[in-house]
Amino acid sequence: MPLNEILAIGCILSFFAMLAIGIPVAITLAVSGFVFGWLGFGPLLFNLLPARIYGVTANYTLIAIPLFVFMGVMLEKSRIADELMEVIGHVSGGLRGGMGLGIILVGVLMGATTGIVGATIVTLGLLTLPALLRRGYSASLACGTICASGTLGQLIPPSTILILLADIMGQSVGTLFAAAVLPGFLLAGIFCAAMLLLGLVRPEMVPPIPLDERRAMPRRDLLMKVLKVGLPPIALVLAVLGSIIGGVAAPTEAASMGAIGSVLVAAIVGRLNWTTLVQTVHSTARITAAMMFVLVCSQVFALAFRGLQGEKLVHDAFTLVPGGADGVLIFMIGLIFVLGFFIEWIEISYIVVPMFLPVLQAANVDPVWTATLIAVVLQTSFLTPPFGWALFYLRGVAPPQVSTLDIYKGVVPFIALQVITLAIIFAYPGIATWLPRAIGW
Repeated sequence: MPLNEILAIGCILSFFAMLAIGIPVAITLAVSGFVFGWLGFGPLLFNLLPARIYGVTANYTLIAIPLFVFMGVMLEKSRIADELMEVIGHVSGGLRGGMGLGIILVGVLMGATTGIVGATIVTLGLLTLPALLRRGYSASLACGTICASGTLGQLIPPSTILILLADIMGQSVGTLFAAAVLPGFLLAGIFCAAMLLLGLVRPEMVPPIPLDERRAMPRRDLLMKVLKVGLPPIALVLAVLGSIIGGVAAPTEAASMGAIGSVLVAAIVGRLNWTTLVQTVHSTARITAAMMFVLVCSQVFALAFRGLQGEKLVHDAFTLVPGGADGVLIFMIGLIFVLGFFIEWIEISYIVVPMFLPVLQAANVDPVWTATLIAVVLQTSFLTPPFGWALFYLRGVAPPQVSTLDIYKGVVPFIALQVITLAIIFAYPGIATWLPRAIGW
């Protein structure tokens, strides 16, 4: 075996070894890339690296990330989900599983406006988990519903997963946003169908809201609250996604509309003040800086791995995978799913996707369909134990009587539902490709 291929394998193995002993992923990527890149082609690595980092970080599309993050953080600070849950809870009436449906719908709406898993899960956990337990919901089911609903924003656009995948795969952000709309709503619909089915089969696990509590709010007040709480975020979603998918605005322009719109929504609900604005800017800066740091460090690893002919090594290895292009795609999905148990989606995106991309491109696999499948799997990584971030977020706000085992048990059925959704999209690629083609992307 040539020396470069040995060094490429060492680069990958050292990355996972350092990751296993607890070194932060960004540092692990940089150290592996620097050490094995220098061993492979010496100081030339340092000559090539500045231009590569500048070329990636100067990408105009990435401007959308801090703008969408600002939009999400501002809406989280406005606490609009608090009132949304109250309204949906009353509108659902005596339906078994009505509160569960309400959580899923709020997850869809919050996902389409904020896209921040932590904000959505913490909000839903603080607001709804004690109420669900008090009304007789199963602890594990309540936890699973909150965690799964809170992660919908990683698939439903605008999603930072889709923005980064567009950059990595060389696709239009608008195209991937359009491709993810139907799969996102398909997943949410499957969650809702499962909740309604559970209401029929095991009604004691999902009891309806008591009649006295529903009658406490007059219909006129309920209607006014629906208009005040529901319309602003829905209008914001339509303005942002409609402008992108309709071709009226580029993703970065639509993201700026979303940022301004989130400020207006916060003002409408009476939650806009100087403190909220300062906290939003600080949170946006921290989140964006963390993502960009991983992006820069991943370039060191990618440059070294490619310089060591790692792509050729990966390509040759995948020729041994049975099933042709479909086999490679299934293997990639399985690998991403397993890695999702241990590391974050950003790192998975910058490590795994570039390795498989040349092979899939050579096989003429539809990149839009591929990106949608990857997004669904990455969204699942937020739920998979032991290191799913959704589990940690909910554990931090769950009442003492809710155990960690309850949370872990609760997400398992929803992970299964996500795998079913993934299989449906794999079997019927048109679910992902129809809308982009229909609007001419």
